Amino acid sequence: MEEKIQVASLSVASNTFLTLVKVVVGLASGSVSILSEGIHSGIDLLASFIALFAVRESEKPADSQHAYGHGKIENVSGTIEAVLIFVAALVIIREAVLKIQEIMNGVGGHVENLSLGLVVMGASAIINLIVSSRLMRVAKRTDSVALEADALHLRTDVYTSTGVFMGLLIIQYTGWVILDPIIALGVALMIVKAAYDLTKKALLPLVDVSLPDEECEIISVVLLQHADEFLEFHKLRTRKAGAERHIDLHLVVAKFTSVLDVHELCDLIEQEINLRLQGTHVLIHAEPCSSRDEECPVEEGLAPSCQRCRVIEVGDQKPEIGSQRPHEVLR
Repeated sequence: MEEKIQVASLSVASNTFLTLVKVVVGLASGSVSILSEGIHSGIDLLASFIALFAVRESEKPADSQHAYGHGKIENVSGTIEAVLIFVAALVIIREAVLKIQEIMNGVGGHVENLSLGLVVMGASAIINLIVSSRLMRVAKRTDSVALEADALHLRTDVYTSTGVFMGLLIIQYTGWVILDPIIALGVALMIVKAAYDLTKKALLPLVDVSLPDEECEIISVVLLQHADEFLEFHKLRTRKAGAERHIDLHLVVAKFTSVLDVHELCDLIEQEINLRLQGTHVLIHAEPCSSRDEECPVEEGLAPSCQRCRVIEVGDQKPEIGSQRPHEVLR
């Protein structure tokens, strides 16, 4: 938890610095591409504050109002961040189109202080590469949607800052100022792509979409490792809230298995799933196999759990339901 707050705070600090520098240099130079990067960093700064808030809140324990914890706060924050990125892209596109119109009409279009712009863009790319890499490492280790969203923002900033850097370098040697708004449009398109990816990742858990196929496969593998201790499982349901996974299923066991044995089996399955998928809450509903004799096969090769339910009759008398004898459970 402490590490997540530290990297989220680092993101806030770096974005504050870069936003101020880019906006000042963008206004001073008249470069719409640098100014678009300043807007981008400003959105990143707001997103970093949201991520920091989400990380703090999502780690709070469950309470009377939030019995399933606060994990989905991270998904809400990620969705908000995606909307903000879309807004930033629209602002950049508008400014770039206006700049292109000015250049085509022969009004304005001058870009000054290119050397300073090159230094700012190069420094921005390096700083964001370092910060985003650290954010992504912590996000993957803690399965934090909020931190991953913040890392994706900054990683996009790395690419766009590099693109602006290369564009300014070309303008410095060729004087083709039309490249400045064209680069800004490219920045906007990359931002839209990042926003789309983030929206998909953050929004789906809010509508309780199932876990990915590879994670469902892990659950099935754990269950099949204990296949000789139960008859079948069904109604497997999964969902995710922030870094927390929720799983529930029905487990069919032999009808004469003791409550203690069933409880220990369920505990073991839950522990093994949690070892493979950290932050998982498993709820297992155990139910007995059918009480109808024709549905209880006793052929050779059955699982031991089925053999427990074989009823031995004494003499010609049929056993009565609930009687102690002549029922005999074979273990």
